[in-house]
This record gives sequence, C-alpha cells and structure tokens, in this order.
Amino acid sequence: MSIDSLGAWAVVVAIVVALLVLDFLVAARRPHAVGLREAAAWSAFYIGVAIAFGLGLWWIGGSDLGTEYFAGWVVEKSLSVDNLFVFVVIMSQFSVPPEHQQKALLFGIAAALVMRAVLITIGAAAISFFSPTFLLFGLLLLWTAVQLARHRNEDPDPRDNPVLRWTRRRFPVTDDFHGGRLMAVEDGRRVITPLFLVFVAIGSTDLLFALDSIPAIFGITQHPLIVFSANAFALLGLRALYFLIEGLLERLVYLSIGLSVILAFIGVKLILVFLHREVSPEFPEVPTPLSLAVILGILLVTVVASMIRVRRHPQDRAHAGRVYPEHREGESGQPGNGTPPGGPSPA
Repeated sequence: MSIDSLGAWAVVVAIVVALLVLDFLVAARRPHAVGLREAAAWSAFYIGVAIAFGLGLWWIGGSDLGTEYFAGWVVEKSLSVDNLFVFVVIMSQFSVPPEHQQKALLFGIAAALVMRAVLITIGAAAISFFSPTFLLFGLLLLWTAVQLARHRNEDPDPRDNPVLRWTRRRFPVTDDFHGGRLMAVEDGRRVITPLFLVFVAIGSTDLLFALDSIPAIFGITQHPLIVFSANAFALLGLRALYFLIEGLLERLVYLSIGLSVILAFIGVKLILVFLHREVSPEFPEVPTPLSLAVILGILLVTVVASMIRVRRHPQDRAHAGRVYPEHREGESGQPGNGTPPGGPSPA
C-alpha cells in the first residue's frame, strides 16, 4: 500500500477517530478529576500507540519513512508541551472545575485536529505548486524562534484571542458551568457556559500554534500523511499529558529557549531545502536522522538545564513564551465582554 494512497489515509483516519471516540467515552462517561496514576497510564498508552504506528510504518514503508515519522512526532510532541502551558493558563483564568477539564480539553483537541488537517492540505498543495513555500516556511519559523526567545518570560493571555472576543460579543455568556454543559437556558434565553469559552479558547489557540508547528514538520517530511499522523498522535495524548505534567510544567524554565532553537534549526533546514532545489545542488540538505538527533539533543539539554536551574533557584518559574502581539484594547469587566469568569487575569 502506497503511503499516499486513499487506503493508507483511510486506515490512519480510522485509527484517529477510534482513539478520539475512546477518549470521549472515557471523559464523558464519568466526569471526574484525573489523578496522577490514571494520567500516567493514558500517557503511556498514547505514547505506545504512536510508537507502534511508527514501527508499523517503518516495516511497511521502509526506514526513511519511519525515521521521518518519528522525527516529526518528536517535534510535534515537544511543541505540544508549549500548548499545555497555555491550556493551564486558560483553565486557571476560567476557573474550570477539575471534573470538567477533560471535556474541555477533548473538544478543543478534536477541533484542533480538524483545523490542522485543513492547514496540512493547504501546506502540501502550496509546496507542490509553489517551491518558494519552503523559503517562506523557513523565514516564518526563524521569526517565530526570535519572538519566542524574546518573550520567553511572558505567558499568552486568552483575552488576546480574537475568536474568543468575537464569541463573547456575539453570544450571551453565563458564569454557571451548568454541570459541564456547553450551552444552557437561563431566564428563557439560551446562553453559552464558561466551558464553551474554554473550548473556543483551546481550539483557536491551537490553531495559532499550528501556524508554526505545521511548517516545522514540513521541514522534516513532505508526505502529507506523515505530517497528519505525527500531528494527530501528538495531539491525542495531550489530555493525559496535561494532567500528568501539569505540576511539572513550571519547572521547565528553559523550554521556550529550547523550542526556539528547534524552530530556528528547522527554519534553516527549510531554507537549505529551497536553496538546494532552486538555486544550486551544492547547498547541503540536512538528512532526517541528523535532524532527529539534533532535536532530541536540544530537548535533553533543555530539560537537564531546566532541572539544574530550578534546583539552584527554586523561585524560578517557567513561562509559555509569547509569539503573537498582545491585545491592548480596553475591555469591560462584565462576564462575556472581556473578563473570564472567576475574575481578572492573573497574568
């Protein structure tokens, strides 16, 4: 079966949908606060599924495709940790009860998968028909790397999210979670709950992350199926990973710097691909195994350096890092018009 065949796509989509349905059944059957043991078990399960898929791809498609998948998955998994920082901020600012956090995460992740599939299709078409796309993607990643490094000590604010601001203006919002429902009826009118806003915030925030992560994985592989698979398996494990490392995130004080170095490395790699193909074959291309080794090395140094820093300076706390500009318009303090339920932003 060809890697680009409809049959291969059908298999991957079926696996992803089955895992999503499983996640929804687990989260919706019994809303509850997720403990460390449960989060660890689900995280191990999703990592195992991702590795098993990669080994199957290696066996069916060969070592080159297998290496591309694993390199792409590692990149997407490392970048998704930065997503978790923002998810923590969103949950905190909206004061989401622990028993409803799973549901909010799952709705956001499902929406993110659909949006990423669309962006991957657009990106693959752009690369096929417009070779300077490699150059544009490379420059975008370099810009993102610089912005992430410059603003490494800041956290994104959900109130900067234009989709969230539009939702608040368009629909009436209640402060009551109504038992974890997305919509409810109050005084004879339909209102959206804070959980709906959290779902919008998570889904649309991940769309912004995708504008960086998808160009990054196209720097590893140009196979749309591998790009989608790596994205999907990285995102599917986010629910469990969120509860597993929620308390450890603040200790990864150098994560933003490490991710900015990874993005810069892949940005340079994309520019070299463009120069090699369009200018002169004398420009070198970075092989995928070397890319995987460099990315893993950067992540290892980042984690070790962060642990050493926190041990010496226990007061230090990690931040997600801000890439996109801060929204500075004045907003009222009424729920649904700017201030999340639970009070003003602590950020």
